Amino acid sequence: MDPLSDVLRAVRLTAAYFYRVDAAAPWSSLLLAAQELTPRVLPGAEHLISYHILITGRCWGGLHDARQVLLSPGDVIVFPHGDAHLMSSDEGLRVGMDVYGTSPERYPATVLLGAEGRRDTTIICGFLGCDARPYNPLLASLPRCIHLQGLTDGWLADFPKQVVAESRLSQLGGDTILTRMAELMFIECLRRHVTAASPEQSGWFAGLRDPVVGPALVELHARPAHPWTLAELARAIATSRTVLAERFTRRVGVPPMQYLTQWRLQLAAEQLARGSSKVAAVAAKVGYESETAFSRAFKRATTQSPAEWRRTRRAV
Repeated sequence: MDPLSDVLRAVRLTAAYFYRVDAAAPWSSLLLAAQELTPRVLPGAEHLISYHILITGRCWGGLHDARQVLLSPGDVIVFPHGDAHLMSSDEGLRVGMDVYGTSPERYPATVLLGAEGRRDTTIICGFLGCDARPYNPLLASLPRCIHLQGLTDGWLADFPKQVVAESRLSQLGGDTILTRMAELMFIECLRRHVTAASPEQSGWFAGLRDPVVGPALVELHARPAHPWTLAELARAIATSRTVLAERFTRRVGVPPMQYLTQWRLQLAAEQLARGSSKVAAVAAKVGYESETAFSRAFKRATTQSPAEWRRTRRAV
């Protein structure tokens, strides 16, 4: 399994929520930060990723404290870290704003914005819930805002219509279907983002494409419980310890062995949330010889003991 697929499997994508916006200029909408929206949108989600898909018309979108970008039909704008952001009919417009999050209720299936008249702008707005702890390398390496052009021109062409239809049907299994559909959209966004990234960029995604760091990540993800040392990992990918340590730290942001520790805890968190194995068994499976050492490291990373983590995740 490649590292990206491995991370997507181990990082829980918990739920999804969609609504449609039909707007007539002039209009603007300010979405509050994710930590303020979560209780109203997806209660129980630890983190919210928000994105907007422009179907018809044109609009501007961006972080509330930065310059906006122009969106054309088929474009997607993603806010991986749940920052407050502004969507509007004209660049920088902040008049008659609809502020999402000031009401204790969710939005209805369709939201009408702007003056009465011909509503020629249609946007599908989505939220994807996920875990941010103990370690989510995807979130850690993504920018605050991603603009992807023409994302729905290919195999995702019917995605907006399908998610709106599914969200309105309220059929058995609908929540699971919506989550999987949102997950597919998010994965495609990640793939496009990785492909478009420049070689000079740093972060986990840049590491995947690095000729030294990429093979090291493959080795660590293939055998996370192995008692790796820096020397053995360097030999496995035919490089020196110095080159590996320097390039890995520069690209990923942490040294190889620290990355391995964080990734082991993420794997353990996923197993605790979804399985019934005893804590000692989980600790051994991810490479810890001592349950005590594992529990201490896990609590340091999450502020919860392994047992507490399991109880809270199963209550969601």
